[in-house]
Amino acid sequence: MQETVISSVEVIKLNIPYKEPFVISLGVIPSATNVVVKINTNTALTGIGECAPFVFIVGETQETVFELSKQIGKLLKGKDPFAIEDRLAEIDRAVQGNPTMKSAFDMALYDLLAKQANLPLYKLLGGSNTREIYTDMTISIGSPEKMANDALEFKKAGFPAIKLKLGTTTEADVARVKAIREAVGMDYPIRIDANQGWDPVTAIKTLNELNKYNIEHCEEPVPHWNNKELVRVSENSPISIMADESVFDHHDAFRLASMGACDYFNIKFSKSGGIYNALKIVAVAESAGIKCQVGCMSESRYALTALMHVVAARKSIVHYDIDSSLMLAEDPVTGGIEYKGNGKWELGDSPGIGAGFDESYLENMERVIV
Repeated sequence: MQETVISSVEVIKLNIPYKEPFVISLGVIPSATNVVVKINTNTALTGIGECAPFVFIVGETQETVFELSKQIGKLLKGKDPFAIEDRLAEIDRAVQGNPTMKSAFDMALYDLLAKQANLPLYKLLGGSNTREIYTDMTISIGSPEKMANDALEFKKAGFPAIKLKLGTTTEADVARVKAIREAVGMDYPIRIDANQGWDPVTAIKTLNELNKYNIEHCEEPVPHWNNKELVRVSENSPISIMADESVFDHHDAFRLASMGACDYFNIKFSKSGGIYNALKIVAVAESAGIKCQVGCMSESRYALTALMHVVAARKSIVHYDIDSSLMLAEDPVTGGIEYKGNGKWELGDSPGIGAGFDESYLENMERVIV
């Protein structure tokens, strides 16, 4: 039998406009500037990965990912794609940090392995496709009136929950939530995300003032480096705290769990470096009795499909923020998860990740083959 090795790697810039600019406390995102990686083999198998760099969260841009990916492609050529741990260790030794770039290669390698096994990825990971998965819908920072109108529209569209981007002043953020509650009622599930926008004193004050509005949880209330103060916020908040930007990988997860800093972890491939480390974060969370959410940056439906496979493989993931592709003006993905309305995503059983990209959409994108 012919030994499978990596024959070439293709790197493609993927640009997709948003329906409208997305605003968080850290900045404004006008469009998705992603990168697609295709790992080709001598046996005609191809694995596909996608990543969505956010420079103000991970320090990476589409340009840095594109350039580094060319180097990684050269590093991997001629090697066994199914030895995922070895390949990822080589990438880690070659490049410090850059988890978003690494996540694209990680995803492509897992896609290849599952295709070789002729299994959908979730089965390769030991999971089952039995749960119904519904995403929340995120509302970017705006005026109380606009956010309330958006919230009502998303409730009417059937989304089971909404996530509000906050992180400005106590007065402004409370006004936003008050207006939204008046629009959607007190029983509709609301989650909030400050994206590190508050200092500890403001976080504690704001969270206590927001408690009367029935908030499920708050993501990353204080700067990501301030783990000690995250503990203090968690201890003094009546609202459950979720770590996001402060938990990139399993090492972060272990540290936060040992400190008692939060109630939830938010896992994103762009932070974890991909599926391999995401599963390690879940393992730490399970050991510490912490529940998980999966989230996204500006990924297309392709990377969200990979994320859904991990959800299907790990039942301790209980919240789903899988909405980025619903905010994009175009969908270049073939196959993959299907949106059924009312926030529901449905995962298929095709081998591998089970999705790809429309080549006619990619044909005008910048690309290189190494």
